[in-house]
Amino acid sequence: MTARTIHFVRFDPTFCSYSSSSFYYIHFRYTMTDDASIRAAKNAGGIAWEGSLMGAQNPKNFGFRYSTPSKRYRFADDDNDDKNGRQLPTNLQIQFQNRLGEELAQTLDVPTNASVDDLTALVHALLEASDDRKLPLSFYAKLPLDASNKSTLAPADDVEVTTTLVDLLQQHLSISTEHVLTLTYQPLAVFRVRPVTRCTDTLQGHAEAILHVSYSPNGKILASGGGDACVRFWDTFTNTPKFTSQGHKNHVLCTAWSPNGQRFVSADKSGVMIVWDPTTGQCIGKHMKAHKQWITGLTWEPMHSNVGKCERLASASKDASVRVWNVRTQSALYTLSGHTDSVEAVVWGGEGLIYTGSRDRTIKVWSADRGILVRTLVGHGHRVNSLALSSDFMLRTGPFDHKKSLFESPDEAYQAACDKYKEFRQQQGTERLVSGSDDFTIFLWHPEESKQPVKRLTGHQQAVNHIVFSPDGRYFASASFDKKVKIWNGFSGDFLCTLTGHVGAVYQIAWSGDSRYLVSASKDSTAKLWEMPSGKKARETLPGHADEVYALDWSPYGGSVATGSKDRTIKIWKN
Repeated sequence: MTARTIHFVRFDPTFCSYSSSSFYYIHFRYTMTDDASIRAAKNAGGIAWEGSLMGAQNPKNFGFRYSTPSKRYRFADDDNDDKNGRQLPTNLQIQFQNRLGEELAQTLDVPTNASVDDLTALVHALLEASDDRKLPLSFYAKLPLDASNKSTLAPADDVEVTTTLVDLLQQHLSISTEHVLTLTYQPLAVFRVRPVTRCTDTLQGHAEAILHVSYSPNGKILASGGGDACVRFWDTFTNTPKFTSQGHKNHVLCTAWSPNGQRFVSADKSGVMIVWDPTTGQCIGKHMKAHKQWITGLTWEPMHSNVGKCERLASASKDASVRVWNVRTQSALYTLSGHTDSVEAVVWGGEGLIYTGSRDRTIKVWSADRGILVRTLVGHGHRVNSLALSSDFMLRTGPFDHKKSLFESPDEAYQAACDKYKEFRQQQGTERLVSGSDDFTIFLWHPEESKQPVKRLTGHQQAVNHIVFSPDGRYFASASFDKKVKIWNGFSGDFLCTLTGHVGAVYQIAWSGDSRYLVSASKDSTAKLWEMPSGKKARETLPGHADEVYALDWSPYGGSVATGSKDRTIKIWKN
């Protein structure tokens, strides 16, 4: 005999602030005595209230769930124990905030089996975002510091939520389920770059090893320089040469594009610096004897500074000095003196600060407007090889993005660059700096605020020679002579994974514009493609060069990668 009892339950909206009207739910309760009744129950479906207004049984409806025909619902209590036998809750108190620390709504009671997609939908609902503003989001949990880490600046570590809140609780035992957990949300790229898998073109023309390749900010022109003392410009659409620019008398050691893409500067081993017009391939002005010894680094002033003129650049040299130039007047504005040994790296930040790393083991922070020393960052035990800012990609591309590469006037381009930087600050907060050294370590800094490091990162077994932040600032990657690439959390500095596969020293690394892929160039004559953040094994190996791969760049918003080699060729890789 089959007994069937129907209960009518009225849902009171006052229990949940997200309901705007009353709802009625029918709860079917079956007492089964035969198979036919069981099949009937499975096919019943409907909407059921299971006695909890909020909970793991009702993860997406704030107090109710939809029961689906032929689908079993499992209570959270069935599998909510972690590996250490700790009883995990079915709900957590969550407080959402953006990167500036601005809280979104009040504390919410969220099921622990909520996924990243569920959290994204909830944040969009709270923001009342329109369809065109519903960007994919990443979430970071604020974890309490260990007792051994109280001397650092950061009040908490940022750990990314990659799957569900339950997995986060199981992986990090320091999270207290009795307190409010703060989740910081950050927008991700809305476009996707296809992974490069094959060589489409081989560009020949250089007579010596190629030391640098770099795409213009809008991705339309590729520039290269190397041991033959020539600078070459290539059309990225046809992959054919545009101009061969001669003027250097020695190896071209470093190059840089202006953020508006209207100038390209190159410097050589003799200390000579030349500014080129990439549309004609001709030298702009005279050749400048910038330093007494070879030039080790070049960096342009961000476009949102100085009314978007893009006239100033800084050059670093083995003569232990850094000079700031006005390329329009072809004159040196001032010299930054203070390092006692060769300056190996220089970057120009978005807040009017210039950062220099030297063989004297220090990093100095300078005011770009006044030319004075702001602070000195001390911590490395050997020379500093590389510096990277969390804003590097945004400053490099100036006003350009995946939607727009042409502007009707300089004022329009300047306004676009200002809006772009303002949005970056709102999403990511303070500018972060990382430094890599011959002492095998990496330091994470907040140089605008303090001279103390946020964290000291260890793991590499040989010198760290290149560091790059992902375009969205969520990660940074480090390349080393130990044949490894390591991925780190861009906010907290936590180690994420090691990318192994190269059999020679890794010289350079580059991110795709959507931060989903990383490509590395190595002494083993190959480049490798890695998928982020999950890929510990190379997704693709890009062979073809006959010798060491020195240079590497990924088109800012396109799907092509350029590699330059000791074999004197450039290879273009696409999907």
